[in-house]
Amino acid sequence: MQEPSYPENESIRIETLRSLNILDTPSEERFDRLTRLAKRLFAVPIAMVSLIDSNRQWFKSCVGADFKETPRNISFCGHAILGNDILVIPDATLDERFHDNPLVTDEPKIRFYAGVPLVVADSSKVGTLCLIDQQPRTLSDDEQELLRDLGHLAEQELAAIRLATIDELTQISNRRGFKSLATHALNLCKRMNKPASLFFFDLDLFKEINDRYGHAEGDRALIGFSKILQETFRESDVIGRLGGDEFVALLTNADLKESQLILHRLDQIRETFNKQEARGYDILCSVGTIEFDVNRHQSVDDLLQDGDRLMYKQKQAKRTKASVSKDL
Repeated sequence: MQEPSYPENESIRIETLRSLNILDTPSEERFDRLTRLAKRLFAVPIAMVSLIDSNRQWFKSCVGADFKETPRNISFCGHAILGNDILVIPDATLDERFHDNPLVTDEPKIRFYAGVPLVVADSSKVGTLCLIDQQPRTLSDDEQELLRDLGHLAEQELAAIRLATIDELTQISNRRGFKSLATHALNLCKRMNKPASLFFFDLDLFKEINDRYGHAEGDRALIGFSKILQETFRESDVIGRLGGDEFVALLTNADLKESQLILHRLDQIRETFNKQEARGYDILCSVGTIEFDVNRHQSVDDLLQDGDRLMYKQKQAKRTKASVSKDL
């Protein structure tokens, strides 16, 4: 048996999948409708919407079988997401990758498999819409085109879910998406006894930008700061826009010293960004940095509350300093 390898963008792909906040959720008619339709149109006993997590494939919808999930290392769909088009296996018993796979030798005794990768906005292949039969068969060109069309419908449903967790303006996680990803990351830190730090950002003088240059320019400043954050933090970190001019970032598996280095790097990137183009203003920010304390922070909300408090404290100190300087 050949286990599926991992895509080059695996860390981004997993982050995108989990930002959907769809894993381990109840069945939904919009996906069940597609698998019922696929089962009927292709006259197969099993049709699924499969999502490929770190070490498992989980089925958002499955008609014709009682599966909820299987290990990723024996999944057919794990192979399917490595390609750009439909993976068709006419007879798994004759394919060296699958002939001794437990899903072939035991139930559901897969012979025929066809899976079309499901791609979301950032080009991540999060899973498949797949067909399974216990008899060998093939797909004609017309049938393959039909399966692609059904796959596009599934992608549209995933896109609708993604819009609920992605900030429309900046295209990073919104409050809901951030809290979902951050909760998962903190749970991992707890289990593995790893450190984590949260950065709570608020843009300085943002109201003045809106008042003087207009809301379109204010939006441009927000987009610019989100790009600064994306360049500063690692792919494994979680960043988001809570709303307005408030942004957050969760840095995992890094101590306070590394957190300070990150802030220094952010200042450098921000200064470079400000020099790249004459806007009439600079992007400035206040930040509250808080280390995750498993005894004090029972949830992401607890961490956010502490970060917000420290950010506000820094902002007030800046205002006081500016007021004193003005009086002098």
